[in-house]
Amino acid sequence: MSVMERNNVKIVGEGTQVIMFGHGFGCSQEMWQYIVPAFEKDYRIILFDYIGSGHSDAHFYTSERYSSLQGYAQDVLDIVEELQLEELIFVGHSISGMIGMLAAIAKPQQFSKLIMVGPSPCYINEGDYQGGFEKSDIEELLTMMEMNFTGWASYLAPVAMHEENKHHAATLEDSFVSTNPRIAREFAEVTFFADYRHRLHELQTPTLLLQCAEDSIVPLNVGVYLQEHIKNSELQVMEAKGHYPHMSHPIETIEKIKAYI
Repeated sequence: MSVMERNNVKIVGEGTQVIMFGHGFGCSQEMWQYIVPAFEKDYRIILFDYIGSGHSDAHFYTSERYSSLQGYAQDVLDIVEELQLEELIFVGHSISGMIGMLAAIAKPQQFSKLIMVGPSPCYINEGDYQGGFEKSDIEELLTMMEMNFTGWASYLAPVAMHEENKHHAATLEDSFVSTNPRIAREFAEVTFFADYRHRLHELQTPTLLLQCAEDSIVPLNVGVYLQEHIKNSELQVMEAKGHYPHMSHPIETIEKIKAYI
């Protein structure tokens, strides 16, 4: 099976400059549906699903390969190599911000810009660093996923989406429950226990950090921390609230991305 089939890669758009959109944990490429049409006329757009998400082929999932974000970064690099992409713009939501960072560190010549939407290098509070969660919070979340997967999805979706975006919470919940429970549980552990603060200084690619004004998953101070530790980075705080501005506030998200690129 080709990489294109493995990761359910879709190519749309009429332009030559390439934008690749990477979805976050528990999601799929369908989460970009409100964003993509605004770029189709002027850009070539690459959409894909990480293994175990969306319509990817879960048979290729192994706990060993995906025991860290490096496995997911390799997915990105496999697609880049398959399509012989150069100077691409990578837009990554949530944990895909760090996945894109790792890919750009490994192959800097392939990436011209990174745009991170609600990224975090570390979700756990540690000393002066406040990632937003205590370790016990994450452990409870993982236990909930094991004991009651649908209950976990119905709990987390409205929390992550923000109360003013209730109509999108159901869509997010459906996305959560459509993922393979075992893979989702392992991806959650890799995501929420990740700590890539020590790699931030390695990133040389110009980077836009889009941070929502209120985000229950990633507090504002994390965006500030990233801006202080990533060279050539720019932080923009959006009026949008929640962790999924590309769904809840697509117009603002589109405007911010277009202004940067």
